[in-house]
Amino acid sequence: MIGNIVYSKCGHDKGKIFIVVDEDNLYYYLADGKQRLISRPKKKKFKHVQITNYNCGELIELLATKKCLDADIRKSIKNYEERD
Repeated sequence: MIGNIVYSKCGHDKGKIFIVVDEDNLYYYLADGKQRLISRPKKKKFKHVQITNYNCGELIELLATKKCLDADIRKSIKNYEERD
């Protein structure tokens, strides 16, 4: 799931677009490059996000090597929004 675009389903950020930057057994760690930076991702349970089928392939490598910047996250979200 790392590198996928997701929507928040609950909380004050409901409906907001994020990218999964990490995951563990219970949570996704989400960043949007603006309020939620890679250095401080939002922790959300699986059931509180809606998964899209859009995968940011270029980010997967960057996230794996820890070289991903917040600007890369913002660019990927912008590309996702413009494709519709």
